[in-house]
Amino acid sequence: MPPDADDPGAALEAGRIAFARPWRFVMGVAAIAGLPEASGTEIAFAGRSNVGKSSLINALTGQGTLARTSNTPGRTQELNFFTNDGGIVIVDMPGYGYARAPKADVDAWTRLVFDFLRGRANLRRVYVLIDARHGVKANDREALDILDKAAVSYQIVLTKCDKERPGELDKVLAATRAAIAKRPAAHPEIIATSSATGAGLDVLRAEIVALHAP
Repeated sequence: MPPDADDPGAALEAGRIAFARPWRFVMGVAAIAGLPEASGTEIAFAGRSNVGKSSLINALTGQGTLARTSNTPGRTQELNFFTNDGGIVIVDMPGYGYARAPKADVDAWTRLVFDFLRGRANLRRVYVLIDARHGVKANDREALDILDKAAVSYQIVLTKCDKERPGELDKVLAATRAAIAKRPAAHPEIIATSSATGAGLDVLRAEIVALHAP
């Protein structure tokens, strides 16, 4: 549900307005020393390789080429920062679970991500993207374990929900709720989205704007 239960319409409108600002790519960071100065409200997107992170960012911002998309898993190899100059910063994190990448590269990406999670004081939430067609997999659970250990607030976002029949999607939602029920850092609400149809994007925008509110 939208974050403002008393006036959900206002929350959705606030999200629409905030994300209607022009967005721009700030920088890509391959090492922790290269991180930009912490400012504004940062939210990050995590997920398995090819789960649709870049597509979701493009759909959220209404800018189809803001984040690079690829059918090749493992394409995002840096922490990519985007902002709309309204105080919100989106961080596109390297995808996890891509077994065919060289082990040294995987280890380097993993260290970068974990150091970022532990040391970023203005990081308000990590949105963990789960493909609705597959549900929570073993490498997703490993990522959630790390987020719990780091005490970083996170919320599950189901992607590609247009590719599931309503009855099947309900099953995935129920299974995902069960998977996070006892996880200490998990937000209880799950957001079901589709970058193709726009479903759920208004709710996600409203959630992000609520985190940014003073």
